[in-house]
Amino acid sequence: MAADPSAAAAAAPDPDGPDAVRLTWNAWPRSKVEASRCVVPLAAAISPVRSPESLASPPLPYPPLRCKPPCSALLNPFARVDFAAKIWICPLCFSRNHFPPHYAAISESNVPAELFPQCSTVEYLLAGAAPAAGVPLHQGGPPAPPPPVFLFVIDTCVIEEELEYVKMSMRKAVALLPEHALVGLVTFGTQVHLHELGFSDLSKIYVFRGTKEISKEQILDQLGLAGAGRPGFPKMPQQPGGPQINGMHPPATAGVTRFLLPVSDCECTLSTLLDELQPDQWPVETGNRAIRCTGVALSVAAGLLGACMPGTGARIIALLGGPCTEGPGMIVSKDLSEPVRSHKDLDKDAAPHFQKAVKFYDGLAKQLVSQGHVLDVFASALDQVGLAEMKVAIERTGGLVVLSESFGHSVFKDSFKRIFEGGEQSLDLSFNGTLEINCSKDIKVQGIIGPCTSLEKKGALCADTVVGQGNTTAWKMCGLDRNTSLTVFFDVSPSERSSQPGHQNPDLYIQFVTSYQHPEGQMRIRVTTICRKWVDGSTNTEELVEGFDQETAAVVLARYISLKMEMEEEFDATRWLDRSLIRLCSRFGDYRKDDPSSFSLHSNFSLFPQFMFNLRRSQFVQVFNNSPDETAYFRMLLNRESITNSVAMIQPSLISFSFDSPPSPVFLDVASIAADRILLLDAYFSVVIFHGMTIAQWRNMGYQNQPEHQQFAQLLQAPHEEAQIIIKGRFPAPRLVVCDQHGSQARFLLAKLNPSATYNSAHDVPPGSDIIFTDDVSFQVFCEHLQRLAVQS
Repeated sequence: MAADPSAAAAAAPDPDGPDAVRLTWNAWPRSKVEASRCVVPLAAAISPVRSPESLASPPLPYPPLRCKPPCSALLNPFARVDFAAKIWICPLCFSRNHFPPHYAAISESNVPAELFPQCSTVEYLLAGAAPAAGVPLHQGGPPAPPPPVFLFVIDTCVIEEELEYVKMSMRKAVALLPEHALVGLVTFGTQVHLHELGFSDLSKIYVFRGTKEISKEQILDQLGLAGAGRPGFPKMPQQPGGPQINGMHPPATAGVTRFLLPVSDCECTLSTLLDELQPDQWPVETGNRAIRCTGVALSVAAGLLGACMPGTGARIIALLGGPCTEGPGMIVSKDLSEPVRSHKDLDKDAAPHFQKAVKFYDGLAKQLVSQGHVLDVFASALDQVGLAEMKVAIERTGGLVVLSESFGHSVFKDSFKRIFEGGEQSLDLSFNGTLEINCSKDIKVQGIIGPCTSLEKKGALCADTVVGQGNTTAWKMCGLDRNTSLTVFFDVSPSERSSQPGHQNPDLYIQFVTSYQHPEGQMRIRVTTICRKWVDGSTNTEELVEGFDQETAAVVLARYISLKMEMEEEFDATRWLDRSLIRLCSRFGDYRKDDPSSFSLHSNFSLFPQFMFNLRRSQFVQVFNNSPDETAYFRMLLNRESITNSVAMIQPSLISFSFDSPPSPVFLDVASIAADRILLLDAYFSVVIFHGMTIAQWRNMGYQNQPEHQQFAQLLQAPHEEAQIIIKGRFPAPRLVVCDQHGSQARFLLAKLNPSATYNSAHDVPPGSDIIFTDDVSFQVFCEHLQRLAVQS
């Protein structure tokens, strides 16, 4: 793999490096034609708030310096500085800027942190940023930071056993929340119940009908909050002289004290409500589904937060146990004879509720983004719940999503707990983020794929071709965490002047500016500036090859084709991938024309055909045997996870445990199966421990319990310990599958392996190994065809 030069220099343990930026190409061709000949798009995967511990400098307690408009780039280590004249020259636009008076002491021996060469990524604390929660304020000091807000929306159309699991998880979650965090509760089934936690004398509930869509104004009117949080209306009572919090709107105090209370004030009330919570009492007729009004429940939650906490970081956490069958967002009727839509139904336009539901959630997404709020969804059901329709609202608000079979399953329980945990396991949930991109003049921004929404800030840096959220250089991220990753697509558009000899700058610069509300409540700005080289792609192929990052390239293509499969009805992803791979190998391979045996690839490209082979067979391309909800879930996580995690989704890792050797990686191939071996498969969404036939027999005979076979007991335990390390460090928690060779659940492993041995070649299989019953081609056959076609081009 071609490593990022800055990452290699820093020798950071994080594969994304201290800047948390990885590019498909670390040397860029100068012309649009040469860029198209590179086949793999010019793109960057950035984690905006990843690895705070890897920053070379602590947060800087002063505001950043910006270049003069329209550039507005921030001061960075690549700027040229004239210390005598107190001037800095922006590397992006070459404008000359004067240092302000408080930089008067700057000199070659006294430079600010943002100019240190190792500080290509720095964070600034915004003026007036508040201290951490719990720190007393002095008279006239900065305002207290806004507390985190969690509004729980619980589905009660579930059996009693499932509801008990929900209650248990809710109690653990509330116990983990900081005492100053604001909490609210909405429950729903046939109707929506909004609980007034501030009315502690008895249980007070506002009930909304679930049969039809209700506007935000109607919701606020029924709650007695009409006009709250909207300009032009009288404001709700506030603390005397209460200013805006870090530039955000102040909360509507009356609504907050009624429906959203600090954990310390409502823990007992909330515990009592959970104890009294019962499955939805509305009778379900035989042959019908439960009547569930998910859309109205989420509308009520969004309306409440819009009135009480506009512009302040807040999360709606929805726990869903089945499909919406009534009102807005409905995905299927109550009649059980009507099946929930499948991929085939969507392809044939035979899903009558799909487009209407997507339109509803698109409107909900716009409302939540304008308010700065996040929608998280935990779907736990054997049936589909409507994630495919909700995808637009979850992704555009930067929400978290978890799909499991039951609220009692470890996937739900462990993932739900992770949201609220602190310390090393914390997700560092941040709010109200915005991302701005500045770059050298010859670079245009096509768009972003990932959990964000366009702010429609158009300008000279916007490319004509749009990918994902485009036609802008600024994006909103209502929710983001240390795992959040965005893929930015670029285009090369050289000006006439820069194309002339003598006017060519050898370096290109891209700057990512992320402002966000830190988990402690402070508003921060993180600035990452990267520098790469321009090369002449037609004459200097070696530098292009040396700068290729095959892992990033594989993930970028996976995200790109996932988007195209959703946007274009007739798009053939497999054919597009095959053609792209053939073009890439023909362009960068080393071979004699029409001689497949002479074909070879540089080490920076050597794994790429393998990535493409597994991507073609993955759940991102082959939707057969997956529901639309599962496909939406897989793609949402692919679009938001780091490159390392996304590579595991495309090409799982396989580790062998045996008596003969220490744990070691083996090929993702059916030939790796052996009777006396345990295999550990990490496919990101699932972790599989697979026991060979002999190992399973010994285990069933209880050899591990005998003192003379302690080594066997240790061999059995080792993959479980490794699996727990993987599960502990991942969100969502993967499903753990423990299976034996020839057992029913062995399919979880066999489906991911290269079918080098099938039923057609069973006579060549060594004893103790296995075969795969498939007509799919093996990787070896795939490579033979690739070499033959590449040398013909």
